[in-house]
Amino acid sequence: MSFHVVTGAGPIGTATALRLAGAGERVRLVTRRGTGPEHPGIERVAADATDADGLTALTEGAATLVNCAAPAYHRWPQEFPPLAAALLTTAERTGAGYVMLGNVYGYGPVDGRYHERLPLAPTTRKGRVRAALWSDALAAHRAGRVRATEVRASDFLGAGAGSPFHLMVAPAVVAGDPAGYPADLDAPHSWSYTGDVAATLIAAARSDASWGEVWHVPGTGDLSAGALAGELARAAGAPAPKLTALSPEELARAGEADEVLAEVVEMGYLYYRPLLLDSTRTEEVLGVSATPLDTVLAETARSLRG
Repeated sequence: MSFHVVTGAGPIGTATALRLAGAGERVRLVTRRGTGPEHPGIERVAADATDADGLTALTEGAATLVNCAAPAYHRWPQEFPPLAAALLTTAERTGAGYVMLGNVYGYGPVDGRYHERLPLAPTTRKGRVRAALWSDALAAHRAGRVRATEVRASDFLGAGAGSPFHLMVAPAVVAGDPAGYPADLDAPHSWSYTGDVAATLIAAARSDASWGEVWHVPGTGDLSAGALAGELARAAGAPAPKLTALSPEELARAGEADEVLAEVVEMGYLYYRPLLLDSTRTEEVLGVSATPLDTVLAETARSLRG
């Protein structure tokens, strides 16, 4: 029975901890308030993950340190670097394999499918943050100080997912209400089910081939936002969606009154053009495959009704 430390108890951290514990592994789940799911295999600990000394003490003897924690979206530039530095220091001190949850921000705008060999070329503040986090971890890995890997996801789907679609569109669709979404509603888009993100993190943690590499979460269907809304309505037994596309200018105006929504503005290129992930390497090397879309949307609909 291996011992793992997971930081963050959002949808991804919770799913990761539960999957590890369900497989008979011992998990220490670290959050600021000691929150998380109740399970005999999960020890919930209240601690500050930016405290490298405290986190090191909690991680001693762990096979892996899986980071699913992130600061509030509008405080990434200020708060993500010290969090990541503490996590990297902890992994170096303890020898735990460092598994990072990431996204596609560091690539910048891409024509064609996103694949793991693309160079990091961020064009936004948050993209530069994400690129720097991986660059620091990779440098430490190549110097032999740590084993590190990063799992990159697209927009999340599933119960409790913290993505613009899940927050702005999904509840309205299930309720039969109108909604506005800042995107080209016809642009194809890859979506990452929270359970598949957790499965990819765990597979990377268990594979000797993962260290020093980047892995894309297998997408649960390359559907436009408009098509996804229609499929969610069907899964929920709801009326056809009343979905309106918000222009970049409308998004910018809405952001003037909401500091979190304001942070979506610079990431608009991800939504007003195609975003398609290639996950071939993940499927072939790590053996992870996507959960069927019908399963994901049925879960999403149940959670929103509940």
